Amino acid sequence: MRRTENQRRYWRKNLVVTALLLLVWFAVTFGVSYFARALSFTFFGWPFSFWMGAQGALLVYCLIVGFYAWYMNRLDIEHDVADGVD
Repeated sequence: MRRTENQRRYWRKNLVVTALLLLVWFAVTFGVSYFARALSFTFFGWPFSFWMGAQGALLVYCLIVGFYAWYMNRLDIEHDVADGVD
């Protein structure tokens, strides 16, 4: 079955936002761990690398999930593919 132009734009936007959020996830997960010794400044009274591993990464992950849900709901409405459940 051939895709319409609307479906192509929808899928392209979905892939772009997924790739960007995966890049953020990768940077938070592996970037902070890899550069932990260089990130030796204090943040809320703790070394930044420790705080990021203990609390910050979890906050970023929750923000990623929340942003993705919000963005995809908006994108579904924009491209008229919403499921109709409010």
